[in-house]
Amino acid sequence: MLKVVIGACLTVALLVPATALARTARTSRATALLDAMNSVRRQHGLRPLRIDAHLERAARSHSDAMVADDVFQHGAFGSRMLRFHVTGTVAGENLAWGTGTRGTAMGIVRAWLASPAHRANLLRPSFDRVGVGSVVATFLGNRNANVVTADFAG
Repeated sequence: MLKVVIGACLTVALLVPATALARTARTSRATALLDAMNSVRRQHGLRPLRIDAHLERAARSHSDAMVADDVFQHGAFGSRMLRFHVTGTVAGENLAWGTGTRGTAMGIVRAWLASPAHRANLLRPSFDRVGVGSVVATFLGNRNANVVTADFAG
């Protein structure tokens, strides 16, 4: 009986669609980035960011578009915030991409901290919500690049 149950579990695990696995990996990367951002914010005496569904959809859409078009740019940020029904009095965006350790959550957050404009967004006290979009793909000729959009609002 035990062999049948194990066999059935293995069969079910093998039938999980690739898109579901990709969604799980994407969510895991976004969670790691949120954790890294909030760790830095706590170190600076700031309240943590919380996930906002509208910002999340906007950020994911932008990361997907950058990978699809093989471009690294903010694009029409204000229009995107309107299209995804983002509310608040202030909004901002950080972009990043990297491979290897520079593509990890901490690698990306370290890069943002080293850039005055990105640091200001990450540590802006009025930002209390964020959406993170993370896609691993071949990007600008680099395999396994993590392309990240973080959209902030407050």
